[in-house]
Formats: sequence, structure tokens, C-alpha cells
Amino acid sequence: MTQIQNQIPKEAAMSVAILQNATFEAFLVGGCVRDMLMGRKPNDFDITTNAIPEQIIPLFPKTFYENDYGTVGVVTCGEELGIPCTDETLKVVEITPYRLEGTYSDNRHPDAVTWGKEIYDDLKRRDFTVNAIAYNPINNEYIDPYKGQDDIEHKIIRAVGDPDVRFNEDALRLMRAIRLSAQLDFDIDSVTRESIEKNAHLIKNISQERIRDEFVKLLMTDYPLRGLFLMKQLGILEYVLPELLKGVGIEQNQAHKFDVWEHNLRTLQHAADKKWPLHIRLAGLFHDISKPETRRFSKEKNDYTFYGHDVVGGRVTREIMERMRFPKDVTEKVSMFVRWHMFFSDTEQITISAVRRLISNVGKENIWDLINLRICDRIGTGRPKEEPYRLRMYESMVEQALQDPISLKMLKTDGNRIMNVTQETAGPKIGFILHALFDEVLDNPEKNTEEYLDNKAKELMKLSVQELKTLGEKGKEEMEAKNIEKVKEIRKQFKVK
Repeated sequence: MTQIQNQIPKEAAMSVAILQNATFEAFLVGGCVRDMLMGRKPNDFDITTNAIPEQIIPLFPKTFYENDYGTVGVVTCGEELGIPCTDETLKVVEITPYRLEGTYSDNRHPDAVTWGKEIYDDLKRRDFTVNAIAYNPINNEYIDPYKGQDDIEHKIIRAVGDPDVRFNEDALRLMRAIRLSAQLDFDIDSVTRESIEKNAHLIKNISQERIRDEFVKLLMTDYPLRGLFLMKQLGILEYVLPELLKGVGIEQNQAHKFDVWEHNLRTLQHAADKKWPLHIRLAGLFHDISKPETRRFSKEKNDYTFYGHDVVGGRVTREIMERMRFPKDVTEKVSMFVRWHMFFSDTEQITISAVRRLISNVGKENIWDLINLRICDRIGTGRPKEEPYRLRMYESMVEQALQDPISLKMLKTDGNRIMNVTQETAGPKIGFILHALFDEVLDNPEKNTEEYLDNKAKELMKLSVQELKTLGEKGKEEMEAKNIEKVKEIRKQFKVK
């Protein structure tokens, strides 16, 4: 087991010391202790104490207290404190009194909270043994009445005391057990598993917002596939995302090794393996959500088809995410990705204009995430190679479409300006002059200024139409050659011809 004393930020250790110097007990507790024992960096640090909020607040220069459960937030840096906040600074420490909780009539919140007298009062109300370890960094003392350190060593998630009681207190713990299993790569002990199955229906009593937050935490673990399999196996998924279960046993066409259910999960898992952000993971999980209702058997192809599953899936994804109260911007982005994930087609026939239309549909800022979703989709079929030649070709066409072509638009002048400065009317000479100016700027970009181009246009206007035509055609040929060269460089970058 990792020694944790040297892992504790000075802000957390100082907060414990301040409480103890004021004659109170104080311990680090919960997930921060668990993570440090595992050699993981905690996201936050929680302290529990026998002091009550009215005793905690005067001990620290800046605090906030905005809840019904006694948790006082201690601000540890900022201008008001004269302590600069850095990336390494622990900015907030949360301090909560020992708590005793009454009955949970709604399976969500205790009906009453009272302050406990001993650390053991606080630890016995916690969810899992790995989170029920208290640590005193001042004297290097552990309080571990439920043998959480042993469960960490043996990689076990086990409820504190009677699991039926724990899950009836707060039904979100049903999901949390599964999320911790995926996050920590731990197994759930058999008694706790049986209790999850027995009490799975209680998740209906939890608000969609709390379910969403726990679900997001699961998706952002390294092993979301494991967690979702457990949610299905233990009966939780039918209350959270029944739409996903429709894909169980739905065979696909010959391009796929897995049914729709497993394909969606494996697509998500590859996004997690690549450490890609939440919206790609969600889109990976939902991208084929509507294959079950769009599946048809084609006698002509002697195989299944799923025409329109992308369009239907985009709508279903939006409905799911609105139900789960996801922010509007995330909902729009993910449902858009599901709608357009079938962009891939034969690169021998696809045109650059079609690629530009796709970019217009999803936005320049999203196109590469859509490509990444396509990579996840491919791996989710069971194919070992991320980017075959056809996908690399498509990527090269996206890159080409994103880059402005070498064109007359790059000039710091145009036909109207040339007519104004030369006092000439529209005619072929104006076009020839533009191409002649472009040829000169290609070789000498520093000449691409309004002043230089105005003066040069006046000079060129004195030439005959034939002379200007010769210069203009040379510039046009040079522009076309540069564009061909540019496309070749892009193809080379993506290792395609």
C-alpha cells in the first residue's frame, strides 16, 4: 500500500492542523484517502471533524457555507488572501462535521442530519469500505473499522455494513458502485452485487440530473465498457437507458463482428482508450442507437440494411439527452454527430464539394471530432486498423477543403479597385491584370499591398490586350500549378495518392 503522507497538499494538511490546534479532531476522509493509497492523484480533498460549522468558520479567513449538510468550503488562495493561485494550488478544501443521518424515506436524502460525536459515527454512514477510511496526516494514523485498506489491496468494492440499507439510503449508490468498479478496475463483492440487483428499481427515485452526473463520471473512466456491461447485468440500465438495450442480440451485416449493443459499447471504449472528450464518447455510445428499429433484411443484398438509422438516431439521441437534462450545447453537438456519422463513402467517387458540404453541416470546429468518431466506429466493428487507406484519403480531402485554395481572393485588390485606380471600364484587360498581379505576388508575397498593386495596375493598363493576355495566362497557369502542388503535399501528409 502506498504511503500517503508526502502526497497531501500543504493546504489540506494546514486545514487539518488548524482544526487540531483549536482542540478539535480532524481527519482526511473518503475518496482522497482511497486514491492516495492507490497512488492516484485525488480530484479534491475532504476533511471530517467533530467541530460544527459555527466553530469551523471563524478558524479560516475565507469560507462559504451553502448547504444543509454542514459542509464548509475553505478557500485557500486568491487576491483577498494575498496568496496566488497556481495550477498546483489546492484552491478549496471541504470540511464537514461528523454526521449521523436519519431515515431516507425518498431513497435520496436523509430526512434529518445531526452532528456525530466520534469519527466512527461518520464512517459508518459512508457508502463503500474503500471510502470509509479516515487519515490523520499529523500523526500518520488511520481509522479503518471496515477494512477498506484490505479491499483496496484485493480490488473489491464492498458496501459498508448492510448493502440493502446503504442502497435504500441513497439509490444513486447503485450506480456509484458500478462507476467505481469501472474507474478503479475493481470487482464488486458478491453480497453487494446481489443487493444491487435486488434494489435496482430504486434508481427510479433519483433525479435525472444526479443520474446524468454519475453516468458522465462512468463514461469518463478508463473502462466505460465494463461499467455499462455491469449496469446491464445488474438490472440498472433498463431504468437509466432502456434504448441501449434494444440493441442486444440485434445482428448486423457482414462488416460487423458484434451485435448492435456490443458495437456501441466498443465504439465508446475506443474513444475512452484515446482519452477523447465526453461529446465523442457520448456520440460513440449513441451513434447506432436506432439500428434496431431501422433494420431490414434485403433479399437483393442477402444481408441486413439500416437505412436512415443515422437520421432517426440523431432524433433519439436528442430525446435521451434532453430527458437526462444534459446542457443544450452538448445535446446539440452529440445529436449532430450521430446524425452525420455516416458521412464515409467511396473516396473514388466522393467529390471535394461533397466534403465541403459535410464541413458546412457540422462546422469546421467539429469536423475532426467527427473523423475521430468514425475511427471509433470502425474499431467498434472488430477491425484492428484505425485508419485504412480510404479513411486517410477522406481525411486528406477534409484537410484540402479546410484550406483556402490559392486564388485571386488572396490579392489585396480586386476588379472593382483596379477599375477605380485606372479609370477603366470592365473588360478582359481587368481579368488579365488580376492574374498578372497574382503571378508577381506568388513570387514576391511582400508585394501584396494595396499601394504596390494599385501602382502596378496603372503600369499594366498601358500594355496592349495581347501583352496582358500573355502575362495573365502565365499567372493563371502558375496558380493552377500551385494548387496541384498543394494537394499533392496534403496527400503525402496522409500517405495517400
